[in-house]
Amino acid sequence: MAFQEVSSSSSSSSSLSSTSSSSSSTRQWIYDVFLSFRGEDTRNNFTAHLYDALVRMGINTYRDDDDLKRGENISPALLKAIEESRISVIVFSQNYASSSWCLDELVKILECRETMEQIVVPVFYKVDPSEVRHQRKSFGVAFAKHEERFKDKQMMVQKWRTALTQVSNLSGWHLGNRYFLP
Repeated sequence: MAFQEVSSSSSSSSSLSSTSSSSSSTRQWIYDVFLSFRGEDTRNNFTAHLYDALVRMGINTYRDDDDLKRGENISPALLKAIEESRISVIVFSQNYASSSWCLDELVKILECRETMEQIVVPVFYKVDPSEVRHQRKSFGVAFAKHEERFKDKQMMVQKWRTALTQVSNLSGWHLGNRYFLP
């Protein structure tokens, strides 16, 4: 499990260094884990418990505590936090795709996966990975709205679709409708 490897290789909450390639061998990560999630869906339940567990294990975890107001752009500080994280954990929930901010985060995370060899771990929380992969059910509804809202930015919408397909094909965790205790 990635988190066990992180916690055993880091002392307290120090940053991790990668030794897997020359491009990242000297990189000093500020955060061990970046959490990407839809706040209204999981901020006060699953993501809060995950964050607390990671912190208890001494894993330096970035969680954005600010709710972005509708129409605002993703902040440069948030993009920087993604770049400075060794691992990104993406918690896909029913309303994840309804947030253009979450989708912009996702695109940035996948860019970091390609350019910085960031580890990406998808968590499918009460959604089936195929819903994410093929943009069905709530993901399909969200994209119908995005296509209407961003008629003049269809390239951006297609980037989001591609990112969802790519990440849903990665190995991750499907949590279904199980209940989790703190």
